[in-house]
Formats: sequence, C-alpha cells, structure tokens
Amino acid sequence: MARAVNNRTLTLKEEEIEPLKAQLLTEENISDSTCVENRILNGDVLRMLKFVPDGFADLIIIDPPYNLTKDFNGLKFNSRSDKSYDEYLDSWFPEVCKKLKDSGSLYICGDWKCTASLQRAVEKELTVMNRITWQREKGRGAKSNWKNGMEDIWFAVKNPSDYYFNVDAVKIKRKVMAPYKTDGKPKDWNEETDGNFRITYPSNFWDDISIPFWSMPENTDHPTQKPEKLYAKLILASSKEGDVVFDPFLGSGTAAVTAKKLNRKFCGIELNEEYCLWAQKRLCLAETDRNIQGYSDGVFWERNSLKFQKAKD
Repeated sequence: MARAVNNRTLTLKEEEIEPLKAQLLTEENISDSTCVENRILNGDVLRMLKFVPDGFADLIIIDPPYNLTKDFNGLKFNSRSDKSYDEYLDSWFPEVCKKLKDSGSLYICGDWKCTASLQRAVEKELTVMNRITWQREKGRGAKSNWKNGMEDIWFAVKNPSDYYFNVDAVKIKRKVMAPYKTDGKPKDWNEETDGNFRITYPSNFWDDISIPFWSMPENTDHPTQKPEKLYAKLILASSKEGDVVFDPFLGSGTAAVTAKKLNRKFCGIELNEEYCLWAQKRLCLAETDRNIQGYSDGVFWERNSLKFQKAKD
C-alpha cells in the first residue's frame, strides 16, 4: 500500500534485505567465541542468551510482551492468568539477569496489567530502586473503563551500594509560565530570547514523551515501539559512554539505536527477522544521523516544544 508523501515510517527496499540480513547473528553463524558487541542476534531469547557472556552488560533494558494478546508480525502472544504470566517471566528473566555486571542497572517496561508480575520477578533477582511511570499521549479511548494513558518502567540494580546514576545527564528544560523573581532577578530560571526556561531535575513521572508516529523518522510498523527519547533517559542516567547496553527483546531496535547515538555499545536479541532488519537499517541510518527527538543541548525538552529547540540549534 502506498504511503502518504509526508509519511516517514521506515521501510525496506528489496535490494536492502539481503545485505542487512548478512549482518545479523543467527544460530547458523554464531558460536561461543563470537563477539556479540554491537550486534543483533536473531533468534529465540533463551537459545541466543547462551552466546551472551555472563556479566556482559552495564545496562539492560527490557520491553517484553505485556500480558495482552498481541500479534507481533505473525508471532502471536496470548493473554494469560497472572500465575501463568509469572511463570513466563520466570522462564527467562533470571537468565537475563546473569548477563548484568555486578555494578549494572536494569529497566523493565510494563503496563498496569502486568506491572505487579514484573515487580515480583525483579525482586527475586535484584534490588528495586524505583518505579517510573510515563504518560502515553496516544491510545484508544474506552467507554466502560478509563483510557490507558500510562506505562511503568521498573528500575533495579544488582548492588544498591555500587551502581552508576548520573542525574545531571537527564535534566529537563521546561518553559516557565509564572516566573518568580527575587530582588528583580530570575529565581531558578533563565530569561532567554525565546522565553523563560528552567532546567529541572527529573522525577519518576515523565510527561514529556511522544510516541513515534508516521511523521517521525524513527517510526516503524512495530505495534509496541518505544520512543528513542524514552530510552535515551535510561541510557544517559544509568550508563557511561563506551558501556554496553543489552536488550533481550529488541523489537525494531530502539535500545540499540539510541545506545549507538549516545556513544554506547549495544547488543540485542529479537526473534522476528523482519524486526531485526528494521533495527539493522536504523543502526545504519544512525551512522550519519545522531538526532534524538526531544533531546538537544544536553537536556530533554518538553513535548511540543520543537520551535524552541530549533531556535537553539
């Protein structure tokens, strides 16, 4: 089907498929001695985890199937009881945690329906530090229930006395609507040509995230794609340049692509071959385009503030 002229959703050309496929690691071309840094592993998560060394990752980001019935490009995940979903998490989550360094951090995404299961799974293996809730500004309405407009991210570490966290790297730039002055001078805000702004520390509620949509170059046809801006916050806060970011449910590649744009190493596992090809193409595009929507000048901007960002560039 033809797309609208301004639709920037990523697509694959026929001639791109085989070269991109050749860059993937599969069970046919991987061995115990294969270096998996900056590579995408195409295969079942438990099978491919065997090729990822223990203590490999400084940061793990996980966006597993939620406890919802969802079609992932022909691979269907079915909703199940809470007990059955707990068992599903237990089948792979402990193995993923083995890949985390002793000083490493882990984030795992979920929604209201599966967040309790995620907490139970994480607490068996790691120390929970916080729960981030972020606002999804799009989604279907509901006539007989509240519209689901939020998701959770559980933040956990192996060692609560030895982990990296850089809050200065994830500050937010907000427009000041009612500026307060002391002795005629701005208090905790700056008067700029394009308005009044304050650089603020982040909380565990994020309302500045835009879900990828058709006019954004990061957009793909993946049904549950996470925004680069969302993952940029996790990566900047909990890793240093040169660190390894690992995602065992890579999907269309957001964790790997964002890690690359922020000068980190990456590794991802994804079962669906087409998603792997999308991710690999996005990594190729990141060679020349390091932009992350909503992040510039070392700070995160509020949603719908593009005109102010452009004025600073």
